Amino acid sequence: MSLETQSERARPEPIKAVPVRHPGRWVAVGVIGVLVAMFVHLLVTNRAFNWSFMVDEMFRPPIIEGLRGTIALTLLAMLIGVGLGVVIAVMRLSDNPILRGVAWAYTWFFRAVPRLVLAILFGNLGILWSRIEVGLPFDRQIGALFGIQDFEARLFGFSAVDILTGFVAGLLALGLSEAAYMAEIVRAGIQSVDEGQTEAAQALGMKRGQILRRIVLPQAMRVIIPPTGNETIAMLKDTSLVAFVPVSTELFFQLKAVGNRTFQVFPMLVAACLWYLLLTSVLLVGQYYLERHFSRGHGRAGQARVKLRGLAAEAGGTTGEAVQR
Repeated sequence: MSLETQSERARPEPIKAVPVRHPGRWVAVGVIGVLVAMFVHLLVTNRAFNWSFMVDEMFRPPIIEGLRGTIALTLLAMLIGVGLGVVIAVMRLSDNPILRGVAWAYTWFFRAVPRLVLAILFGNLGILWSRIEVGLPFDRQIGALFGIQDFEARLFGFSAVDILTGFVAGLLALGLSEAAYMAEIVRAGIQSVDEGQTEAAQALGMKRGQILRRIVLPQAMRVIIPPTGNETIAMLKDTSLVAFVPVSTELFFQLKAVGNRTFQVFPMLVAACLWYLLLTSVLLVGQYYLERHFSRGHGRAGQARVKLRGLAAEAGGTTGEAVQR
């Protein structure tokens, strides 16, 4: 018997692979299917939802006005939060201990106090001052020191009631509170950039402001954008807190008013959920495209594209056209 014949006989049979069974998964799918069917049945058959009334009311002019107010509050509060947050983050990273202390105290206070408490507090600031005036600080005390009675060095002033409206009070509460959180997000993003980038820019003679604007922040955006998107979504939901200031030009306030007036509270609460779900979905789409934009060049796919574009520049654009395709 030859060696070839012996090797053929000794060869093992092909492996018959049997897929691993997952009965628990199918049980979970069945349970979820039953729960979904029960939920759909609840939506269709329970009269407490009162769908016709809900749909008829949630698109009326007062509700749309409240929707505009909610969107305006979200955008303006995030502008204040992001702008002031960048300043506070730079202060936290400063070599000056006074700036670091002030920035730390700011973040400590506004992260500690709930936004609902801040909104109500700012709405009642008129108790402290009847007027808000701009001029020389301690003007009356300085005049009394030099024997001048009723000395005033004030340029102009406003009534606190006219300035600190419910909308402004709610906006300040949300924006200043958001700045404390954004400061930590921006600080983490700045610290994620390699220090060699700053050193190289300094070697080129760039100033600190230029380094921050042109080198550090553009690279830190990849880290800053995802949590900023989450903060924007959270801000959209937190605008409902200003209904307790109260702010009438706000979505939840208007929906709650309709529910209280018509004694249909539950349908209006469901309408609020639907509106917030719609707005949040739009923000999630925007966040996705922003993250994709600022993540270019990172990860395996991004790095491969960067290398191919470099090769395209050397080869006259042929590779670049293939990458775009």
